[in-house]
Amino acid sequence: MSDATFQDGAERAVTLTAADAEDLQVLSAMVQDAVLPITEMTWESGRRRFAMLINRFRWEDRDAAERRGRAYERVQSLLLVDDVLKVATQGIDRDDKDTVLSILALTFEPGEDGTGRVVLVLAGDGAVALDVECLNVTLRDVTRPYVAPSGQAPSHGD
Repeated sequence: MSDATFQDGAERAVTLTAADAEDLQVLSAMVQDAVLPITEMTWESGRRRFAMLINRFRWEDRDAAERRGRAYERVQSLLLVDDVLKVATQGIDRDDKDTVLSILALTFEPGEDGTGRVVLVLAGDGAVALDVECLNVTLRDVTRPYVAPSGQAPSHGD
């Protein structure tokens, strides 16, 4: 079985930007159940940018895969948060380079005058908190879709 292409599904790579809390809810749904090695997470303090290279489950393709009886897909995507002033982590060992993180949700806690905190909620009670000057988050697919290694869609007991 070969990996899929965006052309196979007559779709294009995803590029979405969140500038407010409502936009961020859409991105949160798109990155739910994304996984990444801890080594694929970085903060460039000079550029005020936090970046993650994630392996995103293609929720937008799930129904089509089921209708056509084909494999579920993942795609590598960049999750970029700009205008970051400070980064803090909780419940993850940043020194354990073998750690694989799983994103459950993205949330925004507004502050004063457009500032706030973007929180990446991780499985296992982990979190990454990003204090931001303003909400400026981008999700961009950077590879072609590939067959999900597990062969299954993530399940949440629904």
